[in-house]
Amino acid sequence: MPPVTDIDQLRINFNPSQMVVLNAAMAFLMFSVALDVRIEDFRKVARFPRSIFVGLIAQYLFFPLLTLGIIYLFQPRTSIAMGMILVSMCPSGNMTNFLVHFARANTALSVTLNTVIILLSTFVTPAGFLFWSKFVPDSEALRASFELGFADMALIIVELILLPLVVGMVLQARFTAFIDKIRPWVQRVALVLFFSILVLALFGNREHVANHLWSFFIIVAVHNLAGISSGYLAGKLFRLPELDARTLAFEAGVHNTALGLILIFNFFDQSGGMAFIAAWWGIWDLVTGMGLAYYWRKKSLIG
Repeated sequence: MPPVTDIDQLRINFNPSQMVVLNAAMAFLMFSVALDVRIEDFRKVARFPRSIFVGLIAQYLFFPLLTLGIIYLFQPRTSIAMGMILVSMCPSGNMTNFLVHFARANTALSVTLNTVIILLSTFVTPAGFLFWSKFVPDSEALRASFELGFADMALIIVELILLPLVVGMVLQARFTAFIDKIRPWVQRVALVLFFSILVLALFGNREHVANHLWSFFIIVAVHNLAGISSGYLAGKLFRLPELDARTLAFEAGVHNTALGLILIFNFFDQSGGMAFIAAWWGIWDLVTGMGLAYYWRKKSLIG
């Protein structure tokens, strides 16, 4: 059989049993994040009202607009453009709190904003994707071929993000001493499990990645830079403290693309263009996030 040369015809090798494991890993990862979230974190919104507001504006308005601008500039395949829109609507990545802490920025703001964004994602991710994807050129046929149900997408987000978050917060509140003992190990196991699955999935599709990396590498790099810039420049535009602006750079530039992949597998017939954009984003934003965190950490130490 000749190799598939059209990225839109590719299907990531991910069978139903692997999907069950991926979903479970995703839920467990969110549960591990919740062990660091306390009810008091929501009260901190009162400490950072302006920064929270600017962070939401950067993530859900500035970044999608920049995404559309990049789409009109590069004119990628429709499936790749749709993947970019979906990534822009995914909540902040689970690594943002670590990156912000390592960069010596505002960790309290990061934890609070990340929690707010995760809770909002139940509504904002499906609604935002359905809204912004309408502006993707020539997307009518592709959109019509998928069953884009708001309720179905929201249900998956509730099951994989909101429910584990609530369970983790309840356990943290009721069994604080016990959770404090197991938290580091739970979080390490969750990260190792999740990234092992991601690596195995990419390894199983290494031929496709090698053949088509050129078609999405540059656009993901530019798109990710736009996300980081939208957060940092929004902070500067609204005259936030420097450490808050740095925090928003991570919040807008690092996304939970694992959620995007799960939505693609469930609703978009494992579209090759969408899936590879989301998968590569999940790797690239960690590379840029760690690089930026290291740079700002070193700069703060020198300063």
